Amino acid sequence: MDIAFHIGANCTDEDRLLRSVTKNLPNLAGRGTRVPNPARYRRLLRETIQHLRGGSPEPDTRDVLIDAILDHGETTERLVLGNPAFICTPARICEAGCFHELAGFKARSLAALFPEDRIEMFLGIRNPASFLPACWEQARGRGFDEFMAGLDPRTILWSDVVARLRQAAPEARLTVWCDEDSALIWPELVRALAGLDEDAPVEGGLDLVDEIMRPEGAARLRDYLASHPPANAAQQRRVVSAFLDKYARAEVVETEIDLPGWDTALLADLTAIYEADLQRIAAMEGVRFLAA
Repeated sequence: MDIAFHIGANCTDEDRLLRSVTKNLPNLAGRGTRVPNPARYRRLLRETIQHLRGGSPEPDTRDVLIDAILDHGETTERLVLGNPAFICTPARICEAGCFHELAGFKARSLAALFPEDRIEMFLGIRNPASFLPACWEQARGRGFDEFMAGLDPRTILWSDVVARLRQAAPEARLTVWCDEDSALIWPELVRALAGLDEDAPVEGGLDLVDEIMRPEGAARLRDYLASHPPANAAQQRRVVSAFLDKYARAEVVETEIDLPGWDTALLADLTAIYEADLQRIAAMEGVRFLAA
């Protein structure tokens, strides 16, 4: 069985991608793909992993989990799961002075729970210049210095996290993309997580665009796509990008960073480091990098 798991990151699409995939349930069910309600597995998987503490599960653990996740008598060829806080909660991303320290442990535990299955992990990443402040806002009153746990933001690299995921679960396929590109590649992300062909029609392909574009722009975009069907994904990205340039809601797409000591020079440095890091990730073995 294929198990596709959207493991985060925090403060990226926040379950929007999983919701878009569920809009395709009638078609997916006919292909043997199940997208269970997150309430059926998030706490179950978290507590099972915590109980194991890095040890080996009992031989029947995998079957017990699958029976709990699926309806009685239900079978599947592909199981689509998701949890934006699977690696850790937003408040703990810098815990112990290491960016996403638990990434390897969580990936290794996931592979151990489903040793007979083909695991795919999906990870949306975000520029630390906006990612760190967004996660800190969810840290429930902790001071920013305490939240950062002594980490210099310039040392934070997503490629380190990706490398630990790959090392911990080398047999698992890993798909990575930038949250900043999500609106442009949303249909491709829906297809990838659902296990559909690259040219398969999907529902929900404009869900994220609808959230960040003014209503009149979204309506005109749909009319344009209906009268001028894109020949391929690249052409659709160009069309969507053009409409976003004109109709994007500034209050949604523009992020204002206001942190003590964080000036424009630091934000520029973090962005440059992030962009260079993306090139390293795209070149990593065993990583499928989806870019706009």
